[in-house]
Parts: sequence; C-alpha cells; structure tokens
Amino acid sequence: MKAMSRGKKNHSDSDGPSAGRRPVSLKQLAEHLGLSPTTLSLVLNEAPLANTIPQETKDRILVAAREFNYRPNFIARSLRSARTFTLGVLAPEISGGYASEVLGGIEEHLLKEGYFYFVASHHHRQELLKRYAQLLVERCVEGLIAVDTPHFVRPASPMVCVSGHENAPGVTNIALDHERAAVMGLGHLIELSHRRIAAIKGQDFSSDTEVRWTAIGEVAKRMGVPIAPELTSQLEGDSPSPETGYLATKRLLERREPFTALFTFNDISAIGAIRALREASLDVPGDVSVIGFDDIPEAEFFTPPLTTIRQDFGALGQAALRELLAQITRESIADGPSPVEPELVVRRSTARPPG
Repeated sequence: MKAMSRGKKNHSDSDGPSAGRRPVSLKQLAEHLGLSPTTLSLVLNEAPLANTIPQETKDRILVAAREFNYRPNFIARSLRSARTFTLGVLAPEISGGYASEVLGGIEEHLLKEGYFYFVASHHHRQELLKRYAQLLVERCVEGLIAVDTPHFVRPASPMVCVSGHENAPGVTNIALDHERAAVMGLGHLIELSHRRIAAIKGQDFSSDTEVRWTAIGEVAKRMGVPIAPELTSQLEGDSPSPETGYLATKRLLERREPFTALFTFNDISAIGAIRALREASLDVPGDVSVIGFDDIPEAEFFTPPLTTIRQDFGALGQAALRELLAQITRESIADGPSPVEPELVVRRSTARPPG
C-alpha cells in the first residue's frame, strides 16, 4: 500500500511509515502527518489537553495510527513517567466461583484505565502467597489487589483487599455488608415459618468465614432462632467443587437432629448440600429449604433454582480498583470505600416447612 500524503512531507513506498506494514514510531508518524510528536501523544494517550486540538486533526491522527500500525513505545513511556501502569492481583484460584467473578469486575474496568495486570494463584499456601507477592513487586507493579486472601506482610506497594477484614496499616478493605446479608437470609426463612435452622460455616482459610459466621450467629439470636451447635457443620478441604458442601451436609444428617432449613456458606456448597439431602430421601424444598450465598451464574439454572444472597462481584472488583488507583495517583475518595450491599434473590429452593 502506498503511503498517503497528508502533511508537509511525502514518502515513497520504500521509506514511508507504512513500508512493509511494520509498526512505526511516534516520530515517523508525526513527520508523515506534518504535526508535532507532542500533538500526537496528547491525542493517542487521550490526555485532557487533547480537548484543545481540533476534531479534524484528531481524526487524522487516529486514522493514520490505525493505517500505519502504530504501537506506543511502552518502555519509553514508563521511563519518562517513572510508572509501569501495571497492577498485580492475588487470588486463591481462578478456575471458577467467587475469585474469578470478582476478577471479571476488576478486568472490565482495568483495561479501560489503560493498565495491564498480572494474576497469581496461591492456592492458600503461605509460601506461595509470600513468594508471589514479592515477585509481583519485583516486576514493578504499582499496586496489589488481594481477593479472598488472608493478611500477609504488606509489600512496598499500595494494596487493597477484597473481602479483607483485618485492620492492617496501609491496607484498604473492600467487603460485603455481612450483617445485612444475615438479616436478609434469616429473615426470609423466618418469614416462611422456619425455626429449626441449620448452617454450614466456611473453611478456616477463607477470609469471609469468621465475619459471616459471626453475623449469622448474632442475627439468629436477635431474631429468636439461635442456631444450635448440633445443627452446625463446616466446610473442609480446599476443593472448589460442591463436594465440600455435600460432605458437610452428610455430617449434619448423621447426627439425626431434625432441621427444616439450611443456610450454606456459598452457592457451591449449597449445590453439594442438596445432593446429600436428596440421597437421604429429603425433598428440597418440600422437606428442607436451602439458601446459598453469592448468586453464581449456575444458581439460577440448578434444580431447583437456588434462593441465595447475591453479592455484586462487579461492584466489589470495581470498588477495589477505584480505591487502588486513587492511592496510586494520590487522589482522595471522599468517604473511603463503603460496604457493598447484598441482595436477597428468592427462587425455588426455599418454601414453608412441612406441616
């Protein structure tokens, strides 16, 4: 393709910026258009001062950049600004469920802000957690987002924790309003006339386990339906499959203590719990109502569709990213991050108790 003549200089096929369709430099593109490199940089980087440049000029720059395969020199940009525009994300695993859903909320807005990111899965192993955090810092990330990750020694970068609950110096926590979630879930079961309510606690390594369990216990007492110790079970193991909920429910059933409703730690464990109940010849929701937590995509399409407490994963991820970028650019957020509000989603896994 011949280089088009749009500015003060003409180029032949052999020396024009489009020769061989190879990427061109900012200087070459500026010479071709007869404009200054500064003007091109303002437009291509969407800088605020680009608003002072005529729209016709901006259109010419954008068309030429696409036509001649222009790619910004990231290394040169980083050296000039002393910034890498790169963030790190730490998560237990990203195969599915909570962490991957939050990561989706982060990713959607991260790229719009012009940042790249690294993701490291530590699988709840302390040695990997510390090692990966250090590796990310060594790769010059400007900040870290830790998703459902326990507290560790803070690296020399701004850090925001999603579902973090420890008040560590310099670390900002983004979390769901778990007390409100407990009020919604237990209130729904009580409104259906359930009084013998069982509950499944999360794994010890989950950063949400204690705060959610405490909220459920305190709210249950206030509502006059305290959860008896014999009607509690806990998820064990780090498998992301419904098996953990299945085994926890089997342990509940082995005690032969009657209950008409089960409040599970998350939707994945609720799916496993329903299988265990069915194997014990109990109908859901005819004999036992089951309520989950999270509202993962599968919850709506399970049989029966799962009643659950929805937490907006996108809102969690966006709040974490917004807070981290504010720390990096030293901009203040008026009141700091607020707890993300839950929502009760009623489907067909809950009903009035038998009789």
